[in-house]
Amino acid sequence: MKVLLINGSPHEKGCTYTALSEAASALNENGVDTEIVWIGNKAIHGCIACGGCAKTGRCVFDDGVNEISDKMAGSDGLIVGTPVYYASPNGSLYCLLDRLFGICPSLAHKPAAAVASARRGGTTAALDGLNKYFTFKQMPVVSSTYWNNVHGSKPEDVMKDEEGLQTMRNLGTNMAWLIKCIEAGKNAGIPVPDTAAKVKTNFIR
Repeated sequence: MKVLLINGSPHEKGCTYTALSEAASALNENGVDTEIVWIGNKAIHGCIACGGCAKTGRCVFDDGVNEISDKMAGSDGLIVGTPVYYASPNGSLYCLLDRLFGICPSLAHKPAAAVASARRGGTTAALDGLNKYFTFKQMPVVSSTYWNNVHGSKPEDVMKDEEGLQTMRNLGTNMAWLIKCIEAGKNAGIPVPDTAAKVKTNFIR
């Protein structure tokens, strides 16, 4: 069992990484492998709605999104971490998720969670934006004992946020438990639900 963690911060080992690492440690303690992928220093292109992915299952831009899609195929869960910019996630992370969730066929029914890091405020708004991706793809959203955020301007500050760190540990523990429950269900002969073909409508008919 494995969980993929995406660090959307431009700082490789900053506050967001510190939060993700705490969740990863709890996952590891519960027998779940983890991999943290840092995308914050990459020029992640936004989706241009070209339709190329519908033909090939791959994005036309080669900037790491296809590779993350491949990693998700071998993962049982996903945690996405972001710093807070104007009460919203990092723009590069939004661009990545717009495209990843359009091409990745292996997201449905895998537990997911979002983590936000801020100096002060805006975390819950950022989390709300990220959670919408998960609910669109039938991914069970994993909760903790508070909203999944930490506070601080630098990693040393985050390490003093005792409640935030506890929230991250509980998140990792809860995700490990849910992944094991899903695996136990499969072993007991309970398949994942069949999804009916989507009926697309708009608001003028």
